[in-house]
Amino acid sequence: MTTSTSSSEQSQVSPGQRKAFTRFLDTVEWLGNLLPHPITLFAMFAIGVVIVSGIASYFGLAVADPRPLGAAGRAPDGVIEVFNLFSGEGLRIIVTSLVTNFTGFAPLGTVLVALLGVGVAEHSGLLSAAVRGLVMQASRRTVTVIVVFAGIMSNTASELGYVVLIPLAAMIFHSLGRHPLAGLAAAFAGVSGGYSANLLLGTVDPLLSGITESAAHMIDPTYSVGPEVNWFFMIASTFLITIVGSWVTIAIVEPKLGVYNPKEASVDLSQDKMGELTAAEKRGLKYAGLSVLGVCILLAISIVPEWGVLRNQETGEVAGSPFLKGIVALIVVFFAVPGFVYGRVTGTMRNDRDVINAMSKSMGTMGMYIVLVFFAAQFVAFFKITNLGTIFAVLGADALQSIGLTGPLVFLFFIMMCGFVNLTLGSASAQWAVTAPIFVPMLMLLGYAPEVIQAAYRIGDSVTNIITPMMSYFGLIVSFATRYKKDLGMGTLIATMIPYSIFFFVGWTALFFIWVFALGMPVGPGAATYYGS
Repeated sequence: MTTSTSSSEQSQVSPGQRKAFTRFLDTVEWLGNLLPHPITLFAMFAIGVVIVSGIASYFGLAVADPRPLGAAGRAPDGVIEVFNLFSGEGLRIIVTSLVTNFTGFAPLGTVLVALLGVGVAEHSGLLSAAVRGLVMQASRRTVTVIVVFAGIMSNTASELGYVVLIPLAAMIFHSLGRHPLAGLAAAFAGVSGGYSANLLLGTVDPLLSGITESAAHMIDPTYSVGPEVNWFFMIASTFLITIVGSWVTIAIVEPKLGVYNPKEASVDLSQDKMGELTAAEKRGLKYAGLSVLGVCILLAISIVPEWGVLRNQETGEVAGSPFLKGIVALIVVFFAVPGFVYGRVTGTMRNDRDVINAMSKSMGTMGMYIVLVFFAAQFVAFFKITNLGTIFAVLGADALQSIGLTGPLVFLFFIMMCGFVNLTLGSASAQWAVTAPIFVPMLMLLGYAPEVIQAAYRIGDSVTNIITPMMSYFGLIVSFATRYKKDLGMGTLIATMIPYSIFFFVGWTALFFIWVFALGMPVGPGAATYYGS
């Protein structure tokens, strides 16, 4: 008992540190509470763009078009002027384009289509069983690594990681005689801190690439950004985040937490365990794995040979091929086929009606997202129509050039800015929809490709997910944590997660600079590093 008390006391911060940290948390919460709901925020932004366009047009705001003569979208006189939406003509455009702005918003269709396949895998029970099987079979020595890695992989269906893996990791650590909050922290770090690392593509990839493509069109209307453009860097990031997250858990977080005292729990922990995989679930995973192998073989046949039907039929290359352009359709197949096979074997899916119901349930959870996309699409479209995004990008690029900040170092400040914004605007899609129309064109004008800009954004967005109360699942994580420490507050959880945030930022940013600029490697298939190269 004495040892436990001593360890607990050592884990406490001094009153002065607590006061300073509390003030910091209060400031973050205050800033976050000042923001309205993201949907309201986008509606206000859209209206604001209309008003600003009228003011800017009245004062004749214009800049010289930096694009070469004859480039797509370049005005004949070489001047970018503000188009006034706060006018009769502007009102007619707003009214007639409201629907097409929404239906033509790139992330909408791609996310909904990808979710059809993920929904089958999720509602059949495949994803839950796969996560449980991966984590619960790990030995005491490797469990930390497995938990962080499983958290990263669960991002293909992020709710699964938050709802299933995080409480499961706490239970497993507790059953091994380790501090349950260390397990919770390790899983949380993988699921949310490593949000943009993965070996697979998920629903967030087409979502972000669609926003990036819309922003890139302000400079180059023909530019295409596919969901796979960050895939290589994501794969490398998976191993980095797994190693760093495991090390932080073992070397920093677990020693700081000390020996766990079960008397701190708010519930009876005697039943604190997750059921083992049943024989039917194991058999389902076996056949689901075989179906995945079959899908991979079919894809290999269509891609690897020079005559592959999913290769570029004009060049014979993978670059620009239907395989890459149709990656969303392949995501559907990759999740739906093993999902149905698993459901068929375990009895959770028996016919086409069950598959349809699973897809319907997934679509039913997207109501809030669809409403948000409607207003976000109007904001992005208005920003593009008025030319404000392009003008601000040109002015910003000129400012950076005037101070000599045009080299790779600009990405350090960009990543830091994205991480800071994420503290008060926790949604990845909402934040990128706001910042992409400004920073993608701006950095393109400095010569960097949208694919690299998006990869840098994803680092900043991910590393502060675990320390912001504005993250949508943060309250849920706190409720999980209070099971094991009844007096735990939001500040305690943030303090536990800060080491992950710091080391993820340092390690991930270093990997970005080494990968992109030192080694000159592409961040994804066919992805350029420099715009116009």
